[in-house]
Amino acid sequence: MTQKNNSQKPDHKTLCDPVNLSKLVDNIKQWAKELGFQATGISDTDLTEAEQRFNQWLAQNMHGDMNYMSRHGIKRTRPAELEAGTLSIISVRMDYFPEAPEHSIALLEQSHKAYIARYSLGRDYHKVVKKRLQKLANQLQQEIGPFGYRVFTDSAPVLEKPLAEKAGLGWIGKHSNLLQEKTGSWFFLGEIYTTLPLPADKPAVNHCGTCDKCMTVCPTQAIVEPYVVDSRLCISYLTIESRQAIPVELRPLMGNRIYGCDDCQLFCPWNRFSQQTLEQDYFARDDLASPDLLKLFSWTETEFLKHTEGTAIRRIGHESWLRNIAVALGNHLASQSEPDKEIIAALKARQAHPSELVQEHVNWALNQVVT
Repeated sequence: MTQKNNSQKPDHKTLCDPVNLSKLVDNIKQWAKELGFQATGISDTDLTEAEQRFNQWLAQNMHGDMNYMSRHGIKRTRPAELEAGTLSIISVRMDYFPEAPEHSIALLEQSHKAYIARYSLGRDYHKVVKKRLQKLANQLQQEIGPFGYRVFTDSAPVLEKPLAEKAGLGWIGKHSNLLQEKTGSWFFLGEIYTTLPLPADKPAVNHCGTCDKCMTVCPTQAIVEPYVVDSRLCISYLTIESRQAIPVELRPLMGNRIYGCDDCQLFCPWNRFSQQTLEQDYFARDDLASPDLLKLFSWTETEFLKHTEGTAIRRIGHESWLRNIAVALGNHLASQSEPDKEIIAALKARQAHPSELVQEHVNWALNQVVT
């Protein structure tokens, strides 16, 4: 449950002095660093430009079935409407990349193995980031007394990336992810909405230039124009957010990606500067780092829940899990010159699955056998 405390406003006579505020921000950034955040920035609440872009994106139905994106009206783009009294926002960044990029890229070429988005290989980031943010809010409260605040990490109608960009943590790249010139894009974001009148940092400067690598490498060409992603084409949306049948024309383009997709980040030139995380919570679990598709496909629902406990993967459920793997198995079969009898047998064993969604994708996979 979201933590908040609005019991008392700060002593503005003392707190609003520019010198005190500047020192307080320095302290916040130091405390955040000690808590494991790699960068911290402050922004105001004005998201006028981001609101226009967001509304245009919604108007074009690029959010697909993610109805929650439009459910809260202006609360997502106007922080003070979501949390009354919000004056400034503390944004933080926490790195998560668990391995050398070369390993992830090589995994995409091994069609019998499963590729899982790297952010989800360890502990669910919602739990890690939010717990640390709450500690930061508690420390701030101990320093200045009670104040109004609310902690977020991808957990409410918040435009995280525009806020982080305004706070100087990085710029929004053409793939719509946040980029930082010295560290790339492999990080999570979190925020603390506050009633404190903190001085804002300078917004980040865009350094994408003429590069369009993320657009050209996207397997489904989901980045339909610079800075615009059509979710309905995005493999992350198709494998995680959508509970519908995956469009037939997109299935061959998914390869072995069964949960999310990292291509736009893996091949981004700025990520050559990224560093592997030191946060043990984000280290890859042995059974998820580079698993065989057949092994994952054999999991019962109980086994799925056991193996994904504490991870972000669990939220898609066993039905979508099987749907996604069936597509990957079909793509593997299509790439082989000789039928793989073991995979064919595993697929046929799922033809009687109680879910029509699973049945349909299993039958599609079986039809990919090269004859």
